[in-house]
This record gives sequence, C-alpha cells and structure tokens, in this order.
Amino acid sequence: MTSHYHFRVAGHLSDRTRGAFPDMILIEAPPETIIYGEVIDEAHLHGVLALIQDLGLHVVSVHEVRP
Repeated sequence: MTSHYHFRVAGHLSDRTRGAFPDMILIEAPPETIIYGEVIDEAHLHGVLALIQDLGLHVVSVHEVRP
C-alpha cells in the first residue's frame, strides 16, 4: 500500500545530493530540508532511509503524512 512521507534532514542539500531524490519533492525549511514523496512499501521506505544514510545526511524526523 502506498503512503506519503516527510523525511526531515539537517541542513541544506547540494544540487548533487538533491539529484539523488528524483521522484521526491525537496523543500527548504531552514535549518532543515524536507524530502517528501510517495513510498510504495516497507522495502522502499528502508531504501530511502538507506540512501539518506549513504549520503551522510542526519535524519531529524520521519513522518507518514496524508497526500
């Protein structure tokens, strides 16, 4: 089942880092960045979190939200 999530990460993302999330909407909310988008299942959720970690980003919060 598809859900929508806000991933709040610390700081401003470079253009290169922003490019790692082509299917997501990125919103600057200083001092954080919100990565918002559709997550199709639990495996996809873990994949997004792994990508955030691989990029060295600090997760502030993760919330499931209404679309």
